[in-house]
Amino acid sequence: MRRFVRFLPSLLLTVSCYAANLTGNWVAETPLPDGTVRKAYFTLKQQDSHITGSIRVTQFYYTISASTGRSEEFTITGSMMDGTLERHVVYQGKLVGDELHLATRRRADAPLVEVIAHRAPEGEGAMPARVAPPALHRVPNNSLARTPAMGWNSWNKFKGDVDDAVIRQIADAIVSSGMKDAGYQYINIDDTWEASRDTNGNIVPNKKFPDMKALADYVHSKGLKLGIYSSPGPNTCAGYEGSYGHEEQDARTYAAWGIDYLKYDWCGARNIYTDEEMQAVYQKMGDALRVSGRPIVYSLCQYGRDDVWKWGPDVGGNSWRTTGDIRDAWDSMSKIGFGQNDLAQWAGPGHWNDPDMLEVGNGGMSDGEYKTHMSLWSILAAPLLAGNDVRNMSPSIHEILTNREVIAVDQDPQGKQGRRVWQSGDQEVWVRDLAGGAKAVGLFNRGEKDADIGVSWADLGFAGSSKELKVRDLWNHQNVEASGARYSTRVPAHGVVLLGIQE
Repeated sequence: MRRFVRFLPSLLLTVSCYAANLTGNWVAETPLPDGTVRKAYFTLKQQDSHITGSIRVTQFYYTISASTGRSEEFTITGSMMDGTLERHVVYQGKLVGDELHLATRRRADAPLVEVIAHRAPEGEGAMPARVAPPALHRVPNNSLARTPAMGWNSWNKFKGDVDDAVIRQIADAIVSSGMKDAGYQYINIDDTWEASRDTNGNIVPNKKFPDMKALADYVHSKGLKLGIYSSPGPNTCAGYEGSYGHEEQDARTYAAWGIDYLKYDWCGARNIYTDEEMQAVYQKMGDALRVSGRPIVYSLCQYGRDDVWKWGPDVGGNSWRTTGDIRDAWDSMSKIGFGQNDLAQWAGPGHWNDPDMLEVGNGGMSDGEYKTHMSLWSILAAPLLAGNDVRNMSPSIHEILTNREVIAVDQDPQGKQGRRVWQSGDQEVWVRDLAGGAKAVGLFNRGEKDADIGVSWADLGFAGSSKELKVRDLWNHQNVEASGARYSTRVPAHGVVLLGIQE
């Protein structure tokens, strides 16, 4: 979940100020409904009308790059580099008695967020001391995820509005809907479950998840598995407690709870490590999971940076994100999905390219576009992690997510990722080699109008007579008569015809 600040609540606090000067360490904090406290730190140094220092808002750490004004009225601009992208935050402020009043906007069109801060002890809120990453070595394969992981993840639909009760209901629905029987196995809790650490340094869930072990036991009782989320940084994407400096301890905790899957999101680690150190940082958790005492699928989430597909297996990874975050929109899904062609050689049993979670059923696309989504991810041998509210699915969405003929393409044991074999404008043909000499063929129309798409059997690698081919339309669940040297059909706008072909 490379992800950025998802929420920064209005903070209204009172504090004491020692002088009519901004110099010092300031903190604004507010309690959140889940029992945690969100803090923002402003470490400032004022010399006349020049203000320098830093701003730390959860996992975002900005250096003040520009300022105007004095304590009675000022503006500060914080800047940070996120990979190759420079990001900025602007605060307007003033010192009012013993309070530091600040206001900012998350976006140009967003309302002002007001912050009132008080002085904090010097050094509080500073980034923790850097721990040098370990020397590189190969983490032994964990023998998990021999086919792409299938399951459900909380983020796309629920964001932070997820708790113990929701997870139990989702597990129930995965079973009752037939999704479990179709192959969906993992119920994955994304960000916002964390609270803090106890006196021994053990990670503690917040009040939304009062007993993680009991929750895992419940999910396991349904014949399913439970996944969890963390970050190699001090904070997660949403600003909660990360695993930095506690990798082995957290892995042991996950194992003791009964966790079966870890999504590990780069986010806050970027404030401490460079992309060039990413492999070693992910290796550290790979080693920790290896000795945790429990088999745990390891999902790397760092948005395809540093060519992760080239080293993901070496750090114990079972899958790795190849892109930024998906959105429930045609432009996002299609750009991500159709952009995976060059990565096919890096996928195989136990290690998979991950173009992000499914948006099927979240309402931003048509059923036809969701079929394209599901078809393309299956040809790509991608993890199939549903992200909708499976407790309330329309019949058409249920059919898309549980189409076993399409799922069989994704779960093919040979583990070869498909490739594009033909393209003309907005029309594309993708082919995936399957076990036993079969092939899955996707005829995709990315255009805005219906179009005829055709392909020759020879171009698909079938040298024999078309009469000897067994062709099946996997969405219509119908056999297709193969005649002549080519196959051609009408494909709807943004749609797909997905074929299974066997000689």
